[in-house]
Amino acid sequence: MAKKYIDIMDTTFRDGFQSVFGGRVLMDDFFPAVEAAKQAGITHFEFGGGARFQSLFFYLQENAFDMMDGFREIVGKDANLQVLSRGINTVMLDTGSREMIDLFAKMFAKHGTTTVRNFDALNDVNNLMYSSECIKKYGMNHEVVVTMMDLPPGCKGAHDVAFYEKTLRNILESGIDFDSVCFKDASGTANPHKVYETIRMARKLLGEEVHLRLHTHETAGVSVAAYLAALEAGANGIDLAASPVSGGTSQPDILTMMHATKGTNFNLGDLELNKVLKYEERLKECLADYMVPPEATQVSPLIPFSPMPGGALTANTQMMRDAGDLEKFDEVILAMKEVVERGGYGTSVTPVSQFYWQQAYANVMFGPWKQIAPGYGRMVLGYFGKTPVEADPEIIKLAGEKLKLEPTTQNPLDIADGDEHKSIAHWTKVLEEEGLPVTEEHIFIAASCDQKGIVFLKGEGPLMVRKGKNNCSGGKEMAGNYTVVVDGKQYSVQVAEGNADIQVTPASSSAPVTAVAEAATPSAVVSGEGSIRINSETPGNVWKILVNPGDSVKEGDKIMILEAMKMEIDIVAPKDGRVATIHVKVNDAVADQQLLATME
Repeated sequence: MAKKYIDIMDTTFRDGFQSVFGGRVLMDDFFPAVEAAKQAGITHFEFGGGARFQSLFFYLQENAFDMMDGFREIVGKDANLQVLSRGINTVMLDTGSREMIDLFAKMFAKHGTTTVRNFDALNDVNNLMYSSECIKKYGMNHEVVVTMMDLPPGCKGAHDVAFYEKTLRNILESGIDFDSVCFKDASGTANPHKVYETIRMARKLLGEEVHLRLHTHETAGVSVAAYLAALEAGANGIDLAASPVSGGTSQPDILTMMHATKGTNFNLGDLELNKVLKYEERLKECLADYMVPPEATQVSPLIPFSPMPGGALTANTQMMRDAGDLEKFDEVILAMKEVVERGGYGTSVTPVSQFYWQQAYANVMFGPWKQIAPGYGRMVLGYFGKTPVEADPEIIKLAGEKLKLEPTTQNPLDIADGDEHKSIAHWTKVLEEEGLPVTEEHIFIAASCDQKGIVFLKGEGPLMVRKGKNNCSGGKEMAGNYTVVVDGKQYSVQVAEGNADIQVTPASSSAPVTAVAEAATPSAVVSGEGSIRINSETPGNVWKILVNPGDSVKEGDKIMILEAMKMEIDIVAPKDGRVATIHVKVNDAVADQQLLATME
């Protein structure tokens, strides 16, 4: 009797890269490994979408559409190339308008996509309906998703088998056109027994003909057990990755799962051991110069208490490394439980996982609930759809006050359609004003990446890849003299290449604090500083400067906006007065407590 064929999607080049490197892998470095995967007999790849889409523009200065075209050229016309899409967000940073969602589908079909895995982190089926229409309109396969996780211990209200059955029935009753169904556990926290019962429920509900699969991560250490449970319950497909971007925060390794299914009735994609070994050897060679963050290779027993997706975990730790506050990581993870519990139990997968992370980060850096992260606040207020359970009323009230927004039950797409900044006409005008060619690709890049998309198209973005001898952002020389802050004390540090001596002495109390990075180049002459000093309260990057020296401001007026952890942080005037000096410029990296501006 023939073994049951199980479709294997290789996630190495999308989720694997995202989970291990925060998506920061250059296409010319990994394309030889794609050829090796093809030679190993792999025909189903996850090759784009999700957070990986922005990472090419933000950090690599590469065009994601060029990467997709190059990938298709290597694997040929018959391979199933799949992308990840977030329902009404698609691959954008925020809810897209209907015309932008349509443009997403048009562009991704044009650039080689076969299948779109389409999910909503809140499991609000209304958020899947329009995007599914667009996906099918342009001839792609639609894989509809129910998102999963285990709730932190002691939490109840959603994410049990009954909740997933209700969600699946809502999908079926909505009339959404789909080609396959995936249960997606981005945090890897769904326990294997629940996985078995959920897949068994779905198989009974869908019948035997529907292609049914599970996606999970090894972050919590139960992914192989979860996959075996899913296969026993009737799944047709699972997602695996290749070493060195397998395990840990990523998917289980192809070889590991081949070993785990020995002696069973499952045939994993007709894959052959020796061919997979050669593929993994080639991939290792291709990635040899890349820094593998230690947390990307680890299983964390704490993740079920604070569910953080593998694909987001390393992206966040990479940003914390860039900002110089990685020592706060454990505190932020521990703070997530309360944030999840009080936020309505949306599944911890992008963008909701990032909302959770941003709010936990804010609670650690600024004090519990002193600030409301914009994404988290808008989520609990209903601007992204309906949460699985109602958020904590106290948090809803606080979010409304902080963000100056009222709770809403309006369709998020109607809200987006009313925002001119989310229109094709708006971004066409921006491209024209910047002197950039107006193409559909450029419009979507600008709309989905905002100002960073424009910076990319102008060729002005920084290369931020941890690769080679120094593994530092942009390949800058790090030797030199620095002033650093350790436990509130300043030290003058001399850093030299090779084995040279390093001298460390207490810094003068008058020395400027630059915290590992050189002081930012001022955008204005800093003579004539005012008596009121405005400092950063967190490491980050300058996103926008809204005033000029000499401008009059009122207490609470925004002076500039920083970006940290993909979160906007308003820097406001502490009192009425006049802006005297600005000490940073747009795109500068700033340290904690760095001087940003002065007033008088």
